[in-house]
Amino acid sequence: MAERDRLKWNRKFNEMPDLLAPRAPSSLVARYYNEAPGREALDLACGGGRHTLFLSDKGFHVDAVDISEVALTKLAPKVDPDRVRLIEADLDSYTPEKEHYDLIVMTNFLDRTLIERAKEALRPGGIMIVETYMEDPENEKRDANPDFLLRDAELKELFLDWEIVAYERFWNETYEKYRMKKQGIVARKI
Repeated sequence: MAERDRLKWNRKFNEMPDLLAPRAPSSLVARYYNEAPGREALDLACGGGRHTLFLSDKGFHVDAVDISEVALTKLAPKVDPDRVRLIEADLDSYTPEKEHYDLIVMTNFLDRTLIERAKEALRPGGIMIVETYMEDPENEKRDANPDFLLRDAELKELFLDWEIVAYERFWNETYEKYRMKKQGIVARKI
C-alpha cells in the first residue's frame, strides 16, 4: 500500500503542481495555533507546506511529514532547516514520538488510526487541529471514497475525552476543484 500511495501522490503533485501552490493556512489553524502551550509542532500530510511555513514563521519548530518526495522536495527550499525537519514517511504506519509535541495539525487527510497515534504524541495541554472532508449530500465529488470522509459529528466522537476548544462544519476553500463539506476540530489533551 505504501509504495502505491507514494507513487500516486508523487504523480498527482507532478501532474497538478497547483496542489503545491502557496496557500494561506486553514482558518482553524490561523485562529487557534496560539492555544499551543509550547512551540513544538507536527504537520501530518503536509503536502505543499502551508501550515509548516505558517507555524515556522510564528516561531514553531515543525516536523513536516508526507509520503510524497515530490512535495517535500518542492517544500525544502522554502523552509529554514533550523526550524523545520522534513520527514518522508508512510502515514499508514508512521508513529510520532510520544508526548513530544505541543501542536499537531492534520488537514485535508483522514486516517483514523493515525489520529489515535498522533494523540499519544501530544504533551498534556497540547492542541490537535484536525480538518477534513465529510459526507454530505451536497458534495460535488460524488465518487469520493467514503472511507476518507468523516461521518456527521465524527470528530467530536474521536475526541470525547478531550477539551473541545472549537468545532465547526463548513464548505472547503474556493480554490479547491470540488465543493465539499468539511469538519474541523481544535481539541486540547487533558
